Amino acid sequence: MPEFDFVKSTYSGQDMNECVEVATNVPGTVAVRDSKQTDGPVIRVTPTAWAAFAGQALAG
Repeated sequence: MPEFDFVKSTYSGQDMNECVEVATNVPGTVAVRDSKQTDGPVIRVTPTAWAAFAGQALAG
């Protein structure tokens, strides 16, 4: 399994109770995890899928 370099999302809630971390250092993969459960599951998606999701999230 590749090693991901996670960064806390700038879109996480201000109260920091709803934070996600995102890693884009592995080519062709965007990895997402819950920052409160760093040992928990990691969701892997394509950059295209992540961009579509992020666009819809920003649109509300």
